[in-house]
Amino acid sequence: RKVAESKPTFLSPSGNESSKMVLRDEQLLLECIAAGLPTPIIKWFKRGGDLPAQKVKFDNYNKTLKILSVSEEDGGNYVCMAVNRLGSFHHSINVQVEAAPYWLDRPTNLVLAPEENGRLVCRANGNPKPNIQWLINGEPIESTASFRLICILPLVLYYFY
Repeated sequence: RKVAESKPTFLSPSGNESSKMVLRDEQLLLECIAAGLPTPIIKWFKRGGDLPAQKVKFDNYNKTLKILSVSEEDGGNYVCMAVNRLGSFHHSINVQVEAAPYWLDRPTNLVLAPEENGRLVCRANGNPKPNIQWLINGEPIESTASFRLICILPLVLYYFY
């Protein structure tokens, strides 16, 4: 008895597009389950770039894509494609990577003599971008009259006694 052949479709996820949010340093798990006869082969792509070869792992006959320890660069549009000899079907997943604030350059202690100049550097990143605020004894630095301030960049602060 002959079974009717069919083009690929996706059982999960449904539709042509979906989105997923993942936190920095966590694992990204994307899954596409296809139907069709002959059984479709699943292929994965990243639009506008390559899959991160060192971090990506495929499981369950390519139905599952895992990226270990996600970073902001791993965000973007991922496409899973189901292919058999009758045709193909694809689904696009928009991956957004969010991150709690983390230090790029952590401020260090600074001890200065009177009339000596000093520099404190504070650089942080995250998604959404963190707001950096300087305080002295719990008070915003703008309200402290004993410091003359020059701000060169939003994340770099110079101060003088």
